[in-house]
Amino acid sequence: MKKITGAQIIIESLIAEGANVIFGYPGGAILPTYDALLDSKLKHVLVRHEQGATHMAEGYARVSGRPGVVIVTSGPGATNAVTGIVDAYMDSTPLVVISGQVSTSLIGNDAFQEADIVGITRPCTKHNFLVKDVRDLARYIKEAFYIAGTGRPGPVVVDVPKDVQQAEYRFSYPEQVDLRGYKPTIKGNPRQIERAVDAIEQSDTPLFYVGGGVQWSGAAPELVQLVRGLGIPICETLMGLGSFPASDPLCLGMLGMHGSYGTNTAVCNTDCLIAVGARFDDRVTGRIADFAPKAKTIIHMDIDPSSISKNVRVDIPIVGDIKSILQDMLAIVRERESLGRRKHDWANWHRQILEWKRERPLYENGKVRERDSVSPMHVIEELHNLTKGDCIIATDVGQHQMWIAQLFPFERPRSLLTSGGLGTMGYGLPAGIGAKFAAPDRRVVVVSGDGSIQMNIQELGTAVQYGVD
Repeated sequence: MKKITGAQIIIESLIAEGANVIFGYPGGAILPTYDALLDSKLKHVLVRHEQGATHMAEGYARVSGRPGVVIVTSGPGATNAVTGIVDAYMDSTPLVVISGQVSTSLIGNDAFQEADIVGITRPCTKHNFLVKDVRDLARYIKEAFYIAGTGRPGPVVVDVPKDVQQAEYRFSYPEQVDLRGYKPTIKGNPRQIERAVDAIEQSDTPLFYVGGGVQWSGAAPELVQLVRGLGIPICETLMGLGSFPASDPLCLGMLGMHGSYGTNTAVCNTDCLIAVGARFDDRVTGRIADFAPKAKTIIHMDIDPSSISKNVRVDIPIVGDIKSILQDMLAIVRERESLGRRKHDWANWHRQILEWKRERPLYENGKVRERDSVSPMHVIEELHNLTKGDCIIATDVGQHQMWIAQLFPFERPRSLLTSGGLGTMGYGLPAGIGAKFAAPDRRVVVVSGDGSIQMNIQELGTAVQYGVD
């Protein structure tokens, strides 16, 4: 078997993973990999700033469902990427960030453009690797993609010293990954799922509360079947918008700090809260003691066991992949004729919620338009009319972000890209560019504010260079 360089191993590994698009910026410590990249068929998007690269990779990942790939150099190149890495960590977005590093003999010597990116990113990555031997390189990259995309998704950093990129070794890409201590649970506990269905059946005022985990699992079809089959109202987090069609009467929209009065009143009056792929964020719960005060039962389904009862006490925890859990729950629901008799009671509960929403709407009818002026709300209304809702929207962070969340009716998953956990101004434009590379046939609209757009406005040059419109 012919030997190839570590840099070529990186490129061949990316090809093996099906990484069609790479976002990055070259520099001295990563030049060997860029030389190998030049000779490959991989598409590389040259950004104007490494933060832009990470947000583009986030947008790409959020739309495609596959890990986004970033390549940066050592020192400031790597540290410039940290904001995007933290953003991906907070929003459970799978990224594989490959950073150049000074040669192994120089590590720890305060060499030119040396930064301990492994140490810096340890608190904000699912895992990271410092590759000290070219023989480990292919295996580490395989593991990085596996870790990033399984369980609760997130970013992984692979730090590769320059001499490792230049060293030679026979390339053989691993077919499987077996990591001791990392075995994400896929199937939910059958007894817990049955207990959850029992609790729902006994409830008088049940309410679904769904987050971004539904979309990462690809569980929107199962969610729609379950909610419609039961006739139970549903509310969504910012990251969960689009998991359930906004046009469906059962959809109450967003809850929490920027949610509607009717939706939040429903949360305050539910006796059974069914949390699906959500993490009980503080912008949703407010003061924990006052959240869902009448809930006799809180059901929490999530892929991440550390999220269960982390912020809010949970009565019925179900750890596993959301799609798998909902499939098992649907099977039980279809066999129970007694659940059908509860739909009348739940319909009365739904009517009560709609009455609360009518009492205090987010925006009064007719006041979206203001005399002799154009209100932001009117702009969003017209945006929906012009696109007929068939577009991907990437927002920055600010009031415009919440106007979009409140007023734009998302009908399908993976249609809203926004920075939810970290609240990163400057996210929208590069994320929108990344989304276009993932879905070139879909219309992508970036909604930004006068402050946010200036944070990464240089990426307009990237959009022009690659014909992104």
